Amino acid sequence: MTDTSAFTLTKGDDGVATLLMDVPNESMNTLKAEFVDEISAMLDQIESDDEIKGVILASGKDSSFVAGADITMLAACETAEQAEELSVKGQLLFTRMENMNTTFVAAIHGPALGGGLELALACHYRVCSDANKTVVGLPEVQLGLLPGSGGTQRLPALIGIQKAMDMILTGKQVRPKQAKKYGIVDDSVPQSILLDVARKFALQKPRTRKVTLDVAGKVLERTALGRQLLFKQARKMTLAKTKGNYPAPEMILDVLEASAGKACKRGYELEAKYFGKLVMTKESEQLRNIFFATTEMKKETGVEGVAPATVKKSGVLGGGLMGGGIAYVTATKAGVPARIKDVRTEGIANAMKYSFDILNKKVKRRFMKKSEMQKQLSLLTGTLDYSGYHDIDIVVEAVFEDLDLKQKMVADIEANCQESTIFATNTSSIPIGQIAAKAARPEQVIGLHYFSPVDKMPLAEVIVHETTSSETISTTVEFARRQGKTPIVVQDGAGFYVNRILAPYMNEAANLLLSGEPIEHIDKSLVSFGFPVGPMKLLDEVGIDVGTKISPILEAELGARFKAPDAFDKLLEDDRKGKKNGKGIYNYAGKKPGKKVDESIYKLLGVSPSKTLSKEQIAERAVLLMLNEAAMCLDEKLIRNARDGDIGAIFGIGFPPFLGGPFRYMDTLGIGHIVARLEHYQGQFGDRFAPAAIL
Repeated sequence: MTDTSAFTLTKGDDGVATLLMDVPNESMNTLKAEFVDEISAMLDQIESDDEIKGVILASGKDSSFVAGADITMLAACETAEQAEELSVKGQLLFTRMENMNTTFVAAIHGPALGGGLELALACHYRVCSDANKTVVGLPEVQLGLLPGSGGTQRLPALIGIQKAMDMILTGKQVRPKQAKKYGIVDDSVPQSILLDVARKFALQKPRTRKVTLDVAGKVLERTALGRQLLFKQARKMTLAKTKGNYPAPEMILDVLEASAGKACKRGYELEAKYFGKLVMTKESEQLRNIFFATTEMKKETGVEGVAPATVKKSGVLGGGLMGGGIAYVTATKAGVPARIKDVRTEGIANAMKYSFDILNKKVKRRFMKKSEMQKQLSLLTGTLDYSGYHDIDIVVEAVFEDLDLKQKMVADIEANCQESTIFATNTSSIPIGQIAAKAARPEQVIGLHYFSPVDKMPLAEVIVHETTSSETISTTVEFARRQGKTPIVVQDGAGFYVNRILAPYMNEAANLLLSGEPIEHIDKSLVSFGFPVGPMKLLDEVGIDVGTKISPILEAELGARFKAPDAFDKLLEDDRKGKKNGKGIYNYAGKKPGKKVDESIYKLLGVSPSKTLSKEQIAERAVLLMLNEAAMCLDEKLIRNARDGDIGAIFGIGFPPFLGGPFRYMDTLGIGHIVARLEHYQGQFGDRFAPAAIL
């Protein structure tokens, strides 16, 4: 074997060998196409050695078992047949391992995902560490694919159709305790004894397994009629979620139904065939592009060549919903102490409760130990003054959208903190330059715009004004990344990037409503297009009062195309703020709050609802304005590149991921087509549809 091999085999005196995987020059193990020959050679060696009774498959990396297959190899496939061949090679290799007389045991520490879990499933036993970093799952669906090395066959045979279906369709990752409960692993033990326990299993003979099911499970999974019902319901629910925009979930169901919970020849054949087909779909290509973009972004600092300062302690100003969320991701994801400052004790209590509620739910569901919850909560403290702020490295301000108040916060921090403290404001609309206008140290003032709810939304906009220093940018980008966010760097300007491209889209939805299109029709049209919620529902969720506050700021800075329809003032006059006060565009009374439109809104706006436009026409009008605005943002160098613009729109406002983001979508449609459609609507509705100069 050469020194550069990813695999080494070490024989023990007790007849147990350890096959160690350690991919050179990479932080995590991934499976590559060229490994097939290497692993085959290892299996030949094991098979020809009568002294080897068992093999422990382990990782030489401390951070991962196998994080998945290296998906860059899929880009080299020019046809579905080539991709299918990759799948078949993986299947044959793992089946050979599974059928060997030697007992194979996977010793899992860290992520075993995708191809990594498929490799472990081909072993006769699996033992995992109980460490926080250990997770197992088949997340291929998130890349528009299905598991292609036997995962669709072995997982249902091991844990039952329903549990396997849930994991494969959602790509969800399962923690050690749950993995043992499901039956994915045979044991979950402390990392210190992982190899010792694996050794005991390696000296045993492989055993036949039977899935334990309750009565309902037996009826649904072990009878033809039950399976028919199970898959019919699964297809219905899947279609309701995907709106037919993603081909992978439907193909996954086809494969699972064909094998009926037992690994079989027909199941393996379909798995490989559909894997090949999915690799060539435009949806999978775009989802893989997003994966590569975010991986690339993780390696970037805010400013090239400028190292971030270390953040050891942070402050959060304001204990509202945003402040509570920011404190939560700081303590639990970044592991940085967060000191919450509010003018009222209730504010601090609410912010603390935000974290307690989320963590307590994890404890109840056994995703987390109570001691771990207490450890994370101990990083949160509160204060009504600035005590404990003297040694804070970064302060995130999340107070009301009021310029004078935010400028006062800057002055307070400069007076009470160290000279190096960064002031990061979570404003959603006020230009950062204005907030920094009276600062003694404006180079340390920056925007750090989170999206609600902070614990779930993956994006953070890092907003840079004219005099923000390079170190402030790099430190803030790294801090946001530690909080589990994907940060994009945006230049200062009204609405920044995400809210700026969202505003014309929302305004157009309002124009469609005022022209008589029913609210549900507008929302359903854009959900069918691929957005997670429709614009009217989104306005209720964000708050009608917040939406109407941003419009005048954008109009003042960027011109008449941002003017919101006057009718929306009528909503506020009627005290309709949306979900927050239970009175909005949707009805929040009764058994299903927020599900049905509040019909009285039509009378209030003087509208007689009547469908005149198709779903496609409604979606086109609203989306074109978002695309046009995104092009202007790139032209004005508000965003660094089209990639950041795509990631910002997908992670910030749920632009359909399968379309790849506004810029990739424009490339798909063709710029000539975009301009022609904008000019068509400009002729009908005026200059708000005037194409961007860059187009």
